[in-house]
Amino acid sequence: MYPGHHAKTRPEKAAAIHARSGEVLTYAELDARSNQLAQLFWAQELRRGDHVAVFLENHLRYFEVFWATFRSGLYLTTVNRYLTAPEAAYIVDDCGAQVLVSSRALHEVAAEIPRHASACRRFLVVDGLHEGASGRFEAYEAAIDEFPAEPLQEEPLGEFMLYSSGTTGRPKGITRPLPNRPVSRGLAMNHVLKALFHFDEESVYLSPAPMYHSAPIGFCSSMQSLGGTVVLMDRFDPVEALQAMEKYAVTHSQWVPTMFIRMLKLPEEERAGFDFSAHRVAIHAAAPCPRKVKEEMFAWWGPILHEYYGGTELNGLTYVGPEEWLAHPSTVGRAVMGRLRICDESGDELPVGEPGIVYFERDKAPFEYHNDAEMTRSAQHPKHPGWTALGDVGYVDDDGYLFLIDRASFMIISGGVNIYPQEIENELIMHPKVEDVAVVGVPHPEFGEEVKAVVQLVAGVDADEELVEELMAFARERLAAYKCPRSIDFEAALPRLPTGKLYKRILKDRYWGDKDSRIV
Repeated sequence: MYPGHHAKTRPEKAAAIHARSGEVLTYAELDARSNQLAQLFWAQELRRGDHVAVFLENHLRYFEVFWATFRSGLYLTTVNRYLTAPEAAYIVDDCGAQVLVSSRALHEVAAEIPRHASACRRFLVVDGLHEGASGRFEAYEAAIDEFPAEPLQEEPLGEFMLYSSGTTGRPKGITRPLPNRPVSRGLAMNHVLKALFHFDEESVYLSPAPMYHSAPIGFCSSMQSLGGTVVLMDRFDPVEALQAMEKYAVTHSQWVPTMFIRMLKLPEEERAGFDFSAHRVAIHAAAPCPRKVKEEMFAWWGPILHEYYGGTELNGLTYVGPEEWLAHPSTVGRAVMGRLRICDESGDELPVGEPGIVYFERDKAPFEYHNDAEMTRSAQHPKHPGWTALGDVGYVDDDGYLFLIDRASFMIISGGVNIYPQEIENELIMHPKVEDVAVVGVPHPEFGEEVKAVVQLVAGVDADEELVEELMAFARERLAAYKCPRSIDFEAALPRLPTGKLYKRILKDRYWGDKDSRIV
């Protein structure tokens, strides 16, 4: 199913609600406006397999752009709204978008894109034109109003072409073949949401993360394909998230571990007293969740936490439900898409319990990196091209449960010993004065690398040498000596994406360029 069906059966039902303002987008409105935009694309001579880009904050118009492209057989590229003008323009140009939808709020950055995106022929701006906007931009609302709210004669299903976050280099587009079916048959992801997380047309789904990321846009669009309601936050705020869960009787939600941590670190009086009786399923992914953090969330919300592991590449997927996780703490689940293979750096399979590169086995590689054959090959197993990896290190136990250790590129080698920063971060984040933490390897003249922790403190806590010693002692009580940080620096904020991912490359580059270790 899709909004065209729901517009006929339940036209006044909310397809989406803006959590802060309360603005509602009904299925009738979503269907009509996405039809009008699809008609605009057709008039612009976009045909099956062509590209559209969207550069928006979390906005209800996001859903209209999604359904217009997906009911036109087009590729949709969502652009990270926090990028600079050159970064955003690179993605719009690289994906070959012929239409860009942006907003008045992002005009300062969007204004630079037309100069760099040679294939893009039309630039639409929601919420009206910014004063002084160039002639290349036109008001989204006026532009779609020129077209009828009727579906196209044929509505082939579209697909995403999303870009990697660029945490280890320049973002790369991830391409998959277009589906060979009409949009009226619904989205493929619907089956996953129904089978694993029990979504249905009565579900109310809270989305606190940025819509440009694959999980939020994927889950939200499938929620609307099923006929449920999305509650969209414009940005994550721990108290506002709790308020929205109660106000809108949220049944399903999705989070990243940093959101859990921020909610858990709220004063008790700020997170107590909410009515979460409707809340049945809390999903989390995007990064490994520290065991102690997840245990605290279980104690607070009850046995409703579901976890999955996978990437935008959709090369494989693991899943673990609440009861399974409690029986296998720290696992990210068993494979429900693809078959897990754990291999060493040469590609040889490793025995159960031994850590190595995590591969998913499929009949054939399900994705390519746009215009980068070398990067595509690097994600494939050296002997089996159908086995692909995302760069994570982990192991599988006797029951087939996967346990992630860290990103392969983040591993620290000190004196020939492999050290995984995630394990250290998982302990330090539990200190009551630590808001966020990143552990990186920094140069050492004898051992090659040594362990450094970079810490963001809870508001109101001051950094000094006494606190350094306190954190060092905290680490020594919980970790083997060789894993403990040899130095600690303090930052006002770590370079973390709103999706929860850390730009650890930025921190590493800083230390490998400037080898002076100090408190800042």
